[in-house]
Amino acid sequence: MPQSDRRIGRDHLTIRERSKLMSRIRSKDTKPELLVRRLLHGMGYRYRLHAKELPGRPDLVFQSRRKVVFVHGCFWHRHEGCKANRLPKSRREFWRSKLEGNARRDDRNVAALVALGWRVHIVWECETSNLDCVAGTIKRFLGPTRMRSSHPHVKTQRPDAN
Repeated sequence: MPQSDRRIGRDHLTIRERSKLMSRIRSKDTKPELLVRRLLHGMGYRYRLHAKELPGRPDLVFQSRRKVVFVHGCFWHRHEGCKANRLPKSRREFWRSKLEGNARRDDRNVAALVALGWRVHIVWECETSNLDCVAGTIKRFLGPTRMRSSHPHVKTQRPDAN
């Protein structure tokens, strides 16, 4: 049996199948991240993406405000209290170690950013099902935009047409 057709432990997938599945998991430009990016852009915020020079490569960087936003998947980043934060039934110790390592790395990155003078906000994947709520928390975190918003969730005052 070729190496790639074997199964590891109690995994129901072969090595090749598992590799193909895992290769489709993205670290950036995920659906929740794209939703948040579109929302913020529509609200009038402008940002940089995935700044390599900052710890953890934050998803959205607001340089002049010294603020960053991470958009975390609830499973991969261990969102406390979220139903998506469940260990898979197979290879539980592997997954526990992997996911706890992710959470520790996230904590280190946030601490490093704060030490550098950055403020950090995390949007969880499960929160993106309510964009009104995300818009409100982001607006409170970032403060006012520097331009008028075209986003339906944000009310702007229009100048009189007189």
